[in-house]
Amino acid sequence: LTSDKSKSNPSTAASGTPQSLKLTYPETLDRIKEEFQFLQTQYHSLKLECEKLATEKTEIQRHYVMYYEMSYGLNIEMHKQVSHLLVCCFAPFLLKLYVFFLISFIL
Repeated sequence: LTSDKSKSNPSTAASGTPQSLKLTYPETLDRIKEEFQFLQTQYHSLKLECEKLATEKTEIQRHYVMYYEMSYGLNIEMHKQVSHLLVCCFAPFLLKLYVFFLISFIL
């Protein structure tokens, strides 16, 4: 965190006199302030991005649950229709006793 003046003149940088250090304090403070402001800006933008991603995650989870419920409902409905179709198609070929058991089993 030394100044550009001390880099251009190695004798003052190496001497370490209090006067040469006093000249670099304002520059050092300005540099620290700039870096701090830059880090604050980065932190703020990353925080906003994190909040945005958390919102997207919640929305995706909500959609996943909705699709899962729809899929489950469709699966149940499909099994009901297949069972009903089997009863309708094969009932005439079965004895009446078996038809009664089959209908009571399916329903």
